[in-house]
Amino acid sequence: MTATDPALTALAQGWCTLSLLHGRIEARIERALQTHHGLSAREYSLLNVLSRQHNGDGGHLQMKQVADAVVLSQSATTRLVTRLEDRGLLERYLCPTDRRGIYTDVTEAGLKLLDEARPTNDAALREALDEAATNPELAPLVRVVESLNVPA
Repeated sequence: MTATDPALTALAQGWCTLSLLHGRIEARIERALQTHHGLSAREYSLLNVLSRQHNGDGGHLQMKQVADAVVLSQSATTRLVTRLEDRGLLERYLCPTDRRGIYTDVTEAGLKLLDEARPTNDAALREALDEAATNPELAPLVRVVESLNVPA
């Protein structure tokens, strides 16, 4: 395939459209969370991921798993955890079975803020999707997002 291959051009255009939808959604959520709760979208995502941990087998995530879940590098995730820990929203502790492992839990204050922010996040997501659905280029992607039934 050459650089002017129609298949590559279509693929690149599809990626640009998906990136546009993602950017619009993320920007809407970011503004809403910052305005109403003093949280970034990444901070919200991290609190949300960590709030789903449990005490059963495999219930606590290692930092690499957390980084993968919030789509950040491990070093960026560690810095984000530190910022939220400094705000009293997260706490770290040593893994009881492997002293080399460090886990992170959401504090009561973090859970309270997450519960308060969840409706804001959900409303901003809905608004961004509704707005994007009016754009003929983005509407097919919105339908795909809305059709996904991914378990929490």
